[in-house]
Amino acid sequence: MQNLFLSATSFGPLAGWVKDMTGSYNDIKLEREGGIATLTLDKPPLNVLDIAMMEEMNEALEGLEGDKTLKALVIRAENKAFSAGVDISDHTEDKVEDMIRIFHDIFRNMTRIHAPIVAAVKGAALGGGCEVALFCDIVLASEKAKFGQPEIQVGVFPPSAAVALPHLVGRGKALELVLTGDIIRADEAHRIGLVNQVYPLEEFDESVEEYVAKLASLSAPVLQLTKRSVTESMGKPFGEALSIVERIYMDELMETEDAHEGLAAFLEKRVPVWKDR
Repeated sequence: MQNLFLSATSFGPLAGWVKDMTGSYNDIKLEREGGIATLTLDKPPLNVLDIAMMEEMNEALEGLEGDKTLKALVIRAENKAFSAGVDISDHTEDKVEDMIRIFHDIFRNMTRIHAPIVAAVKGAALGGGCEVALFCDIVLASEKAKFGQPEIQVGVFPPSAAVALPHLVGRGKALELVLTGDIIRADEAHRIGLVNQVYPLEEFDESVEEYVAKLASLSAPVLQLTKRSVTESMGKPFGEALSIVERIYMDELMETEDAHEGLAAFLEKRVPVWKDR
């Protein structure tokens, strides 16, 4: 799944946010400033995901689970690609079972993070790299980004994409992507609903910073409860879904200090002061 990819430079503007380093890793970086955590894939040249790198990602994600002050997790990448996928050498008979379990633990851990997860995709996201991006809640792409699941071309298929893609783009388009292995550009990914926003390459870092700053300006518990209300009600019959959201609203949201602060600030015509609780 390795190919020639467009160059992707580091996040200049984002570097100002991520002051605090958490943990010690070889192939990723986990940084935190305030309510924003940033997980950076950094395994030159193409951020190919091997078992060791995936274990690091799982450790980082597990450390964010249950963090009630987290407003957003940004997953981004250094080097030429967001990620060119999972290392082919980890598909051998003696490794594949562990590889699949560890790789899929990434998505299990992502579902346990209640804060919004934002993928910032500047280069190519292929195979397992595409799966990581599409499991994020919001995908921001540069106009030069590319997306695809080319596993079929080497005689396998992408299990996580097979589960997630139909919910994102519909059954027909999902089947087309996984059966042909076609790689699509950012504008096409945006058209079919795989990507939320596409930005010019030269404005990408600044645009991502501005987007995430919107989340950083809001209340952590309100953001988390809002995401939960959407996630937990999806796929349910309307009456059941509405009951789930009502319960979250009344039993959890209205018990937060920030809900009352936001309402009071609106009535008093002032800017709310969030306490993130």
